[in-house]
Amino acid sequence: MLTTTSLPRMNLLCAGMACLSITLSASVVRAGEGVLDIVAWPGYLERGETDAKYNWVTSFEKETGCKVNVKTAATSDEMVSLMSQGVYDLVTASGDASLRLVAGKRVQAIDIAKIPAFAKLDPRFTGKPWYVVDGKVYGVPYQWGPNVLMYNTQVFKRPPTSWAVVFEEQNLDDGKSNKGRIQAYDGAIYIADAALFLKATRPDLGIEDPYELNAKQYAEVLDVLRRQRPLIHRYWHDYNVQMSDFKSEGVVASGSWPVQVNLLQSEKKPIASVIPKEGVTGWADTTMMHSQAKHPQCAYAWMNWSLDDKVQAHVAEWFGSNPVTVSACSATPPGGSKPCTTNGFDQFEKISFWKTPQAKCKQGNCIPYSKWTTDYISIMGGR
Repeated sequence: MLTTTSLPRMNLLCAGMACLSITLSASVVRAGEGVLDIVAWPGYLERGETDAKYNWVTSFEKETGCKVNVKTAATSDEMVSLMSQGVYDLVTASGDASLRLVAGKRVQAIDIAKIPAFAKLDPRFTGKPWYVVDGKVYGVPYQWGPNVLMYNTQVFKRPPTSWAVVFEEQNLDDGKSNKGRIQAYDGAIYIADAALFLKATRPDLGIEDPYELNAKQYAEVLDVLRRQRPLIHRYWHDYNVQMSDFKSEGVVASGSWPVQVNLLQSEKKPIASVIPKEGVTGWADTTMMHSQAKHPQCAYAWMNWSLDDKVQAHVAEWFGSNPVTVSACSATPPGGSKPCTTNGFDQFEKISFWKTPQAKCKQGNCIPYSKWTTDYISIMGGR
């Protein structure tokens, strides 16, 4: 238990509008933990190896004595699989994984009294159903953002306004077809992107929630994805591979994460992104603790640390995401940008956040995620 009654030291870190007391209980040392194993999205835990300016891991290790080991995962399915192995303490789970982890008893409810910084959360993230179940809190919000439409500015003379550019065959501004020049995400949750597109373009289907689809709606969404299949250059999940494809493989448009856009722009590549008129899916990620975490005290220390304004601002600038604390918007990250201005902090309502599709829904019966998985694998295989 992290307390203030038996502290070998106390360091007060101040960033932006808030000061966060980062403490280490003597019992952490006595327990011999000293280690923290985390499953995370690429770019979520930086220690200066990619860019020396971005390092919010090393200082945590120095403050707590908890050595951080990171295992990156490119999809939510991979995260669920890794957490099933039981060798990790924490995971930065998106909404399409978090409920599966709770239902599978892979993560545990946490005691927010051990996380003083929890009180700083943006009110928009308190009590959300992707991490609060039956009144129990199963994690600490970490970052959030949209799945943007990334495009090549040399091909698109004007920013594309619709997701149709990736779902329907058409000639682009350079006079060439988009066939073989677009990508789609290698994850069954991408079905929701097609559902969001149909929600706007086929109102007769009555889609209200892209994660709650009845049999008829679901069949129409799959048909969109099957028609998209011949247009696909690659189904991506490795963000480095996607960036390489935009640079050298002729890919000109795809759903993407803001971090790819930021990195490609930093290399002076002709890349930009938009939120199309149909809206976007997005991710609200939660740091969750394994039900059998071997290093729970280090885990609690990290969850508290992760909400520090400086950490939140650094991650947001690096990843192209948004902080989960309003006060972090006043912190200045290494690049001097204002993530809350540039990364869509005020577009929360335009995002349909990832969540796990359930068989029971507002419509009565919907297609569950297990079916999404098998059908999307079939579509990617060309069947």
